[in-house]
Amino acid sequence: MKLLVCISKTPDTTSKISFDSQGKRFIEEGVQYILNPYDEWYSLVRGIELKEKFGGQVDVIHVGLASSDILIRKALAIGADAAFRVDADPENSDDVAFQISNFAKDKSYDIIFVGKETIDHNSSEVGSRLAQYLDLPFVSYCNSLSIELPNASCSCEIEGGIELVELKIPFVLSAAKGLAEQRIPNMKGIIDAKKKPLEVINKVSVEHLVELVEFELPVAKSGVQMINPNDIDTMVGIFKSELKII
Repeated sequence: MKLLVCISKTPDTTSKISFDSQGKRFIEEGVQYILNPYDEWYSLVRGIELKEKFGGQVDVIHVGLASSDILIRKALAIGADAAFRVDADPENSDDVAFQISNFAKDKSYDIIFVGKETIDHNSSEVGSRLAQYLDLPFVSYCNSLSIELPNASCSCEIEGGIELVELKIPFVLSAAKGLAEQRIPNMKGIIDAKKKPLEVINKVSVEHLVELVEFELPVAKSGVQMINPNDIDTMVGIFKSELKII
């Protein structure tokens, strides 16, 4: 099988998040980046499992700058065969999807994997936009995938239940928790990753359909206010004036 896994970087969950004074730019200085867990733990590992069963090739692709190469090498250490980086600082999720679609349109991939979302923006947009650009079926929030070539059976999380989907390859799939089990790179994988190809390709121009207006931090949580359970008047006053729930 010929498989493509889209990987993205995201700030570590312990990173301090801040923006410039205009609210237009995320301040990256001092931020530790990681591979997006949904891309690494589920998309990439399931792709490698399919290669181990059916043979073939697992490629990874990332849209970003050279600073991301260390994360791309981690994907190679886990088991991907080759990597491609579109040399661009993407403007938004549509930009990412378009760049990947331009790369993949003539490569005849059987399945293109994306994580169901990145853990920073949580927008879940790249997979569906990518499928649209490539005119391929899209399976979202997939937590189980079985293949009997050329057919695939998927179970997907939906509100209040599980949806079962059967389709034929090729398609685009967004991976959710349960699709695979996380793998840790071993020493051989880390050494081999240095020898595997990482090709840098040029970005293509795209009409931006999304305009960034402003980043805004959520309101800081206030401290806990202790109230005597017998002080009904104070509690009612807080419910009315501060919480506005009565």
